Amino acid sequence: MRGRCIGFLLLTAVASSSIPASAQQAPGAAASSSKPAQTPEDVGKIGNINLPVSTENWGAPADIKTGLEPRPSVVVSTDERPEFVRELVRVQWREADPFDVWLIRPKVSGKVLEKPPVVLYLYSFSDTDERFRDNGWCQRATADGYAAVGFVSALTDYRFRNHALTKWFVSELPEALGSSTHDVQLILDFLALRGDIDMSRVGMFGLGSGGTIAILAASADARITTVDVLDPWGDWPDWFASSALLSPEERTKDQGKEFLQPLVSLDPITYLPKLKTANVRIQQISNDPITPAKAQARISSSVPEGATVVKYQSAQDLLKSWQTAGLSGWIKKQLHPELLKGAGENHSISMK
Repeated sequence: MRGRCIGFLLLTAVASSSIPASAQQAPGAAASSSKPAQTPEDVGKIGNINLPVSTENWGAPADIKTGLEPRPSVVVSTDERPEFVRELVRVQWREADPFDVWLIRPKVSGKVLEKPPVVLYLYSFSDTDERFRDNGWCQRATADGYAAVGFVSALTDYRFRNHALTKWFVSELPEALGSSTHDVQLILDFLALRGDIDMSRVGMFGLGSGGTIAILAASADARITTVDVLDPWGDWPDWFASSALLSPEERTKDQGKEFLQPLVSLDPITYLPKLKTANVRIQQISNDPITPAKAQARISSSVPEGATVVKYQSAQDLLKSWQTAGLSGWIKKQLHPELLKGAGENHSISMK
């Protein structure tokens, strides 16, 4: 990706708790089906911008009808391990954007657990889905009887390949956030149709832009009962004014009213106060250069009543906490409290 993304590396290493992901090649071709999901190779080479005009309503998080037509999913591969079974499934509901969903289901005594609760994992825009191939990550994610679902957001990794090289995730932020929020809901539809996941216990973890998408998705889909996010982006005027992710030239270009207006309906501070999700936790690292202090303060002050806000002084403090409770310890406890009784958390928590 870009040089500006180097700042994500420490957070990515902490959040994955595994070997840092390397650049991923586009997934291989899928099996045939009745109008199946395309393969990423089908949609052209990098830099091809001859795409159909989208009618998708990016500014409406709950609108998963306009411009979206789900095609039959395709199981690309299945990997059986002693502790879990991992499926790579290709899905598609918009032209020229097939993408991969990783579904990892836990095993108990060598057998796949029937209808486990599920946690969706969405990392920030610069990340790949390489961690979902990591057996250690999958074993940790499915520990205590939870299924895990992973994917990359729109305009990320191989999902960026059909956009002009002068564009990137932030320059197309309304599309990136709106499309990915719709993806979350349609992935939940896909899981519900399978019938082997407990859809009454759905959680979502999001990091950076993935945290923003998790908040937007929870506001649009009541099936998400627990949300845990780390350093979500938001409060767009302040974010664009100071985020270290942008160069001075991009900051000047992206601060205009014409650019910011479509993001008004995609700002988490608009949705957080009204969020009905039962369990919400916002984690923030005070010295995070991507989401500046002013934006962090506005996001944390917007949380709904009963939400948990956790402040860390540094990424090292976050790592110490996760070494105690694990990446998904809190979210699993909310979905099934009796599994994790007594799990301690070594940090300062405030309740609104």
